[in-house]
Parts: sequence; C-alpha cells; structure tokens
Amino acid sequence: MINKFFFTVLFSSLLFISCKHKQDYIHLQGKALGTTFQVKYDSQVNYEKAIDSLFGVINHSMSTYHKNSIISTFNAGNDSIVIDAHFKKVFQLAKNIYNDTNGLFDPTIGTLVNAWGFGPQKNTSLPDSSQVDSLLQYVGMDKLTLKNNTLYKIVPNIYLDFNAIAKGYAVDVIADYLESKNISNYMVEIGGEIRAKGVNPYQKNWVIGIEKPLTDNTRSIAVSLSIQDEAMATSGNYRRFKIDESGNKFVHTINPITGFTEQNDLLSATVISSSNCATADAYATAFMVMGFEQAKNFLTGHPDLKVIFMYIDADGTTQIYDPEQLLNNSDSSI
Repeated sequence: MINKFFFTVLFSSLLFISCKHKQDYIHLQGKALGTTFQVKYDSQVNYEKAIDSLFGVINHSMSTYHKNSIISTFNAGNDSIVIDAHFKKVFQLAKNIYNDTNGLFDPTIGTLVNAWGFGPQKNTSLPDSSQVDSLLQYVGMDKLTLKNNTLYKIVPNIYLDFNAIAKGYAVDVIADYLESKNISNYMVEIGGEIRAKGVNPYQKNWVIGIEKPLTDNTRSIAVSLSIQDEAMATSGNYRRFKIDESGNKFVHTINPITGFTEQNDLLSATVISSSNCATADAYATAFMVMGFEQAKNFLTGHPDLKVIFMYIDADGTTQIYDPEQLLNNSDSSI
C-alpha cells in the first residue's frame, strides 16, 4: 500500500496550476499536517484561525508522528481506546474500502510501513521474507472491532496508519467547513489532494495539473484537467523509494497481502470522485497496489470513480490512460 505520509513533508503528485487571482478570493497557504496546503475561496471573511484549529484537531486524532495523538496511544499498546468523531469516520470508510478492494487497501499495515523504513519508527535494515511473514499476523482490518466509540484490537500489536487516507479526509473537513459558511466557490489542497467547488476567481472551472512520474527529483506538469464540484487525489511510486547496497530499488507502495513493496507497471493513479476526497485518496492508494490491468478491471464495477493512470506499456513507454477523456491535453503518451 502506498503511504503518502500525512505528517511528513513530501512532494505531492499533484500541483495546482494557479494564475494571478482576484482580490475578492481569499488565499491561505502554508504548512500543516506535515505538508503544504492552500485554500482559495470566495469570501471577504478570513477563516485562517478556524482552519488552523481544524488541522490541530485532525493531527491529535490521526497523526502517527504525534506521540500523544489518539492513534499513537492506540498503537503504543492499548488494547482498546475511545476514539473521536474524525477517527471513527476515517476508520469506517477505510473498512468499507478494505472490503471493496479485498484487502489491498489496509491501514493496519503500520508494522510493515515501519519495517520497510517508511514510517515514524525507522528501520536501519530492510526486512527479509521471514520477518515479513512474522509481521503479516498483525495485518488485517478484520483484526479490529469498533463498538460504539471504542476501538478494540482482536490481535495485539496492530499498528494503524491512516496516512493513505487522512490527507484526503482533512481536505473534506476544510471544504465542509467552508460550505457551512455558505461559500460556494473554493479550492482546498493539502499535499496534492484537492477538492474544488464552483469556479475560480476568473469564473472558470478550477484547473489542476498532474506531474510527470519523474524519479530525478525534478518536477514537471504532464497533463491538466478541469474539475468542478469534485475531489481529486493522486498516488505515485516515483518520489519515495529506497535503494539497498546492491542497487535494488524498493518503492513505498506496500502490498498488504504479501507484505512486500509493490512495484508494477502503474506509475501514478489519479482518482476523481464526486463524493469526497478521502474516498479518492484511498482508492488511488489501492490502485497502485493493483497495477494497471487489475485496476482497470476493478473500475468496471465502479462507475462512480473517474481515473487517469500513467503506466508503462509492453514497449517500456510511459502511457496515459484517460477513459473518460478528462484531460485538457490530447496526447496519450508522455
């Protein structure tokens, strides 16, 4: 499963394509939740303090990088814990997508994330097959149970990691707050996950760029698309990876079924959802585990999800899969 490290600084797979904005749209930007954010909305009221407060609440609920957060307390050894409303919503959505993807999206892979060196508990060496096998006993959403507002471990030592869904959820929380203030034109972006409604300052749809899957630390926009009243999330394998002493590359997509890092022909998965950003975030993660063909087949039963995939074909060429013809660019390869 891909781990997009909600609470560590990471370059996003998405860039917001911006131009000079009119003064009647407030533009907030900065760092929060371990990454960058920007919020643009049509209002004369500055809600920066309220938005900062929401970031703090979500951090306290789900940050594995804060030792006193609810999730960290649970991971530290508690067999049960009372969770807040944010945690409960994310857990229930994660459980639904876990079931829908047959376990390919699974926030209980935290022990594996740490073992491969991509979590808050850093490992100096990569795990071997016996170590991976021993850790798989702690993986599986079916090994947790939620009763009312209390979360229980059926199996001890389970380590939850919501980093593959929490950024998208935070986007939804901020967007819902703006809507509660009767704001109908806005764009919320946190670390590359986006939700937009209405129109931008120039009374046009919001235009979003998707990066080329480059591994040399450079950044370049490959394609762009317009969204309105939609959420969008991208997962990719091309920025966070490790190389061992023998030159072997290990990406940060971890397969919850095998326990090993998963590098396949899918370079990036962008999901556009009309429901919420957390859903788009989670499915983008799951698709990276599936690979191109399996993800494409999965979509036949999910007409509610729109996607843009960048993948490597049999000839080794990077191609773009855009079945809904969402892109402003017409080229199918990059």
